[in-house]
Amino acid sequence: MLIKPFIARLFSKYIARKNLRWIKNPVLAQNTIFQTLVNTAKDTSFGKDHGFEKITSYDIWKKNVPIRNYEGVKKYIDRIVSGEKNVLWPGKPLYFSKTSGTTSGAKYIPITKASMPNHIRAARDAILCYIFETKNTSIINGKMIFLQGSPKLYKTGGILTGRLSGIVAHHIPFYLKRNRLPSFRVNCISDWEQKVDAIVEETINQNMTVIGGIPPWVKMYFEKLQKKTNCVIKDIFKNFEVFIYGGVNFEPYKNSFERLIGKKISGIEFYPASEGFIAYQDSQEADGLLLCVDHGIFYEFIPSDEFFNKIPSRICLADVELNKDYVLILNTNAGLWGYNIGDTVRFVSKDPYRILVTGRISHFTSAFGEHVIAQEVEKSLVKTIKKHNAVVVDFHVAPQVNPFKGLPFHEWFIEFDSPPKNISLFENSLDLALQNLNTYYKDLVSGGVLGKLKITRVRKNGFIEYMKSVGKLGGQNKTPRLSNNRSVAEKLNKFK
Repeated sequence: MLIKPFIARLFSKYIARKNLRWIKNPVLAQNTIFQTLVNTAKDTSFGKDHGFEKITSYDIWKKNVPIRNYEGVKKYIDRIVSGEKNVLWPGKPLYFSKTSGTTSGAKYIPITKASMPNHIRAARDAILCYIFETKNTSIINGKMIFLQGSPKLYKTGGILTGRLSGIVAHHIPFYLKRNRLPSFRVNCISDWEQKVDAIVEETINQNMTVIGGIPPWVKMYFEKLQKKTNCVIKDIFKNFEVFIYGGVNFEPYKNSFERLIGKKISGIEFYPASEGFIAYQDSQEADGLLLCVDHGIFYEFIPSDEFFNKIPSRICLADVELNKDYVLILNTNAGLWGYNIGDTVRFVSKDPYRILVTGRISHFTSAFGEHVIAQEVEKSLVKTIKKHNAVVVDFHVAPQVNPFKGLPFHEWFIEFDSPPKNISLFENSLDLALQNLNTYYKDLVSGGVLGKLKITRVRKNGFIEYMKSVGKLGGQNKTPRLSNNRSVAEKLNKFK
């Protein structure tokens, strides 16, 4: 056995055993995190404003610290930008992770000296879990690539600022740097299409074993490789064995990827966010992602169906139920408190605590009270794709409230890689699948309030053209799967 695989095998075993301490004692780990966060931040401006020194229990915490989104924390961020210290967390952040905002425009999420290591630790442990479970150490003999944002950073109020993936690129462990691609020069190319072309040239003759990124952008990379070589990916990268992904549900892309790669391949799913690394896939056999309960984040949960109530329930990890959707609330060692990240999750296991990401609390279609969520849309599409042997590139769902004629309906914008033989039968199957998953939608259709869904075909590369037109091509950007209005739909109409 070569020395690197041997060390990787030993290291994966060591980490697996070490992590059992918090995996087997998750509530204790969360209680410890809670106490550490409160004690550490009690003398910050936020801590003083919210009486951290008097918080001795979770019940007192809930009374003192309200739920807020970025707009609710922005006044504190602005103070940090102006040069103030000890605002949300002791000292000043190491970085601001810049993300796209909604009503507030760009968002600047703090990353501190305390929080940064957890981003690296979780990603590392996910790969080591794969090695420990499968005993496959051959992946570390080749090159690894993660299609990401530029590592170029600039300063905001004296604090280094960039995209999360670009920031993380500066903290790659030394033992992975020799295996890592692309080069710093190529990674800094700002134009996404030029960058992918350069990555193709830099990797095409390399022994690539691990490839990662958000699925639509990795797909773009694979298609450029295929066009250049006229080969499927398994023939270009003969030792390619693991695909690392996150950001969107991979299932709708699965058939398309298998066709491009030419074989089935192992996957490792990450759930990273600028606010913290939340969960990762720790097993190729079990469903769901392992919740990172010992990584500087104290989690709270609000039942999704109560979120818009005046006083919704607010619980900690010990009180969650299986198979129930919750809005995820974070309290972090980067100084975010009662922070609504906007995601909804569902627990599929409590031993250990594993979750599925079911959507965004702001991304749903409910123009008529149906409240169709991302998981229902994705499940119905995956089922229909399999039934009709179709391959989908990307999609978006929006309500059509005022059609030219007939009843209002849900309009599905779909780009097919391989379209179904009969689009009308595909529409019917998709509509029935969605009705079976959402009784409110079924009642509205059967009651004559809504018409059956209609599909608008998007042309080849239409979603890429759309993302380019709105300045969000590549990196960590994702097309929203659902909307409760037609802001995205009207723009997609240009790419029919």
